[in-house]
Amino acid sequence: MSRRYLFTSESVTEGHPDKICDQISDTILDALLAQDPHSRVAAEVVVNTGLVLITGEISSNAQVNYVSLARKKIAEIGYTDPTNNGFSADSCSVLVALDEQSQDIAQGVDQAFEAREAASEETWDTIGAGDQGLMFGFACNETPELMPLPISLAHRISRQLALVRKSGELAYLRPDGKTQVTVAYEDGRPVGIDTILVSTQHTETIGDITEGADVQAKIKADLWSQVVLPVFSDLTVKPSDSTRFLVNPTGKFVIGGPQGDSGLTGRKIIVDTYGGYSRHGGGAFSGKDPTKVDRSAAYICRYVAKNIVAAELAEKCEVQLSYAIGVARPVSIFVDTFGTGKIADEVLLDLVQNNFELRPAGIIHTFDLQKLPSARKGRFYQEVAAYGHFGRTDLDLPWEATDKVEVLKAAATPTLAGVGV
Repeated sequence: MSRRYLFTSESVTEGHPDKICDQISDTILDALLAQDPHSRVAAEVVVNTGLVLITGEISSNAQVNYVSLARKKIAEIGYTDPTNNGFSADSCSVLVALDEQSQDIAQGVDQAFEAREAASEETWDTIGAGDQGLMFGFACNETPELMPLPISLAHRISRQLALVRKSGELAYLRPDGKTQVTVAYEDGRPVGIDTILVSTQHTETIGDITEGADVQAKIKADLWSQVVLPVFSDLTVKPSDSTRFLVNPTGKFVIGGPQGDSGLTGRKIIVDTYGGYSRHGGGAFSGKDPTKVDRSAAYICRYVAKNIVAAELAEKCEVQLSYAIGVARPVSIFVDTFGTGKIADEVLLDLVQNNFELRPAGIIHTFDLQKLPSARKGRFYQEVAAYGHFGRTDLDLPWEATDKVEVLKAAATPTLAGVGV
C-alpha cells in the first residue's frame, strides 16, 4: 500500500532580520580570518529599528573596523533608504560590545586533550574541539545537488526574489522576505508541489497602482511569472493546476526588515541546513571560526553523507558526530541510511572512520577553512550566511565536493560483491 504525505521547508531572503545578523557576523569572521587565520571568533549580532549591536568573544591579531563592516554589509543587502525601510546602513546606530575568548576554553583548543594527556604527536591531535555538542549532516538523491527537494526549492525561490529585486526587474520589492514550499511525496519520492508561499516586502504602491488589493494582485502575478516559474525550469517535478500559490497572506507587507521585527544571529539554523528534513544538533554556524565544531563538524558531516549518496551506496544518508570540548577525536560517530543502504550501516561506519578525518584540525585542513577568506578576496563565510550552507550550486564549497566517491566505491566493492550487488 503506497503512502502519500506532505513535507514543508522554508527559506528567508538576505534582508530578513535574522539573516542580516548572520551575514554581519560572517562578514566580521571573513575580515578577521583574512588578516589572521588563527583568529578565534564567536561574533553575535542583534538588529532592531535603527540599531545594530555587535557582541560576543573575539581573540585576534587582526585590526578591523566593526562599524564599517556592518554598514557596508547592510548596504549590500539593500537597506539604504531610511524613509521607506526604517533601517538604513548610513543612519542606523552600530554598538560594539566584544570580549576576548575565555582562557579556559582557549587552552583546550590550543592543545587538545590527546596531546596533553597522552603526549600524542599526531598532526590532527593539535587542536581540541571548541565546544561540546552534536552535529548532523545529510544527503539524499531527490535533487542533482543531493538535497531534499523542499528546502532546495525554498532557497531557489528566495534567491530569485533577491535577483529580480537587485536587477530592477521588480523594483518595487524590498529586501525582507520568506518563502515556503510544500512537496507531495509517495513512498518517499517527491511527486508534486502542493503549496508555494511567498511573503515579500514591497513598496506601498506600484507605479499608479494604489489600491491594496490591486497591489497584491500585481505582486502575485509578477512573482509567479518572474520568480516561481524560472525556478522550476530544469526540474521534473513542477507546479500543477492544483498547486496553491499564496502571496503576502496578511494582505500587505510594507513594514519589514529590522523595523518590523528584531533579528539575532543563529536563529535560522533549520533554514541554514536541511529545512527540517534531517535532524539538527542545535548549534548555529554564523560568526564562528572553524575551531567551533558546531560549524566545521557539520560541514564534514555533510561531506561524508553526500559522498556516500553520490557513490550510490545509499539513497539517503545521515551522519552524526559528537565532541567534548578540548578533545580532538569525536566522542561518537553514527551513520543511518534509513534502510536505503546497499551495504549495512555498520560497514559504512567503518568506511567513514577509515576514509575521513574527523578531528577539528583535520577538518580545517581538509577544507582549508582558516584560509578561505584570504584566498577569496576577503569573502567566503558571508556568502553562505544566506540561502543555505549546503547544496549550493552557485558557490564552490569544499564540503560539497564528491571527491571521495571512487575511494568509497573501491572500499565497498568486496562487501557489495558479497551481498550480490
